[in-house]
Amino acid sequence: MTFDAVAYKATTRQQWQDAAEAWHRWGPTLEEWLGAATEVMLDAAGVGRGSRVLDVAGGAGGQSLVAARRTGPDGSVVVTDVSPAILAYAQRAADESGLRQVSTLEVDGEEIGGRWSGEFDAAISRLGVIYFPDRGRALRGIRSSLREGGRFAAVVYSTAERNRFFSVPAALIRSRAGLPAPLPGQPGPFSLADPASARDALADAGFRDVQVETMDAPLLLPSAGDCLRFERESFGALHQMLSGVEEDERERVWADIEAALREYETEDGFVGPCELHVISGAR
Repeated sequence: MTFDAVAYKATTRQQWQDAAEAWHRWGPTLEEWLGAATEVMLDAAGVGRGSRVLDVAGGAGGQSLVAARRTGPDGSVVVTDVSPAILAYAQRAADESGLRQVSTLEVDGEEIGGRWSGEFDAAISRLGVIYFPDRGRALRGIRSSLREGGRFAAVVYSTAERNRFFSVPAALIRSRAGLPAPLPGQPGPFSLADPASARDALADAGFRDVQVETMDAPLLLPSAGDCLRFERESFGALHQMLSGVEEDERERVWADIEAALREYETEDGFVGPCELHVISGAR
C-alpha cells in the first residue's frame, strides 16, 4: 500500500474543520496540559518584546496568544493553518484578548517557502510539523521565512510508549478497524519521537545549533471518562481511523478505550502519560 499525500491532506483539513469548535472549547485543558512546553518552545525560539513570529499549523492559537503577550504591541504573530474554521477561533480569541498584533492566514505548512523571505525573527509550531507529509519541504520553507540568526522551535511527541494517553486509544482503534501499521516515514504523532531523527530533520533542512529538550507533560483530568470525552470530541484522526467500523461497534470501541485508560486513574484523578520534545534550531 502506498501513501497518498493528496488524500491525506484533504482528510486532515476536513478533520480540523470538523474539530475546530471542540478544540477551541477544550482550550483551557490544552493550555494547562501544554503550557509549560509552550513556554520552553517560545524560549527556544527567542520570542520576546518586539519579535515578529510565524506560527505554523497554529490551530486554535493558544500558543499564539502566549507568544503575542511576549512580543507586546511592537511585535506581531502570524498564525497559519489549513483550516479556516479553526483559524477563525484563533482570531476571535486574539481579538477578545485585545491582542491586535495577531493575524491569521490559511496556508499549507508545506507552502511556506517563497511566501516570506527573512521576514520573521522566530517561528514556532506546537504539535504541527509531525503531521506534514513532506516535512523536509515544510522545514526548509520555515527556515527561509526567518532572518539570519532567527530561530525555529517546535513541540512534538516522544515515543508511543511514553504517550499512552493517546497511543492506547489509537492502538485499540487500529486493531478493531483492521488498519495496517503506519508506513515508515509516514506523518503522524510519533514521527519525530526519536531525538536523533528530530535533530537530523532540522539539520537536513539547513538549521544550525539544533537542540532537543525532553520534558514530562502529563495530561491531568478528573477521570478516564474525561480523557475519553476530550479525545472523542477533539481528536479528529481517531474518528477517521474508525470511519470503516460499523456505528454499533464504534460505541463498543470507545467503551473499551475508556476501560483501558482507567489504568491511569489515581486518587487525585486521571494522569495521562505524556512526554514531549521541544526541538529547535537557528537559521
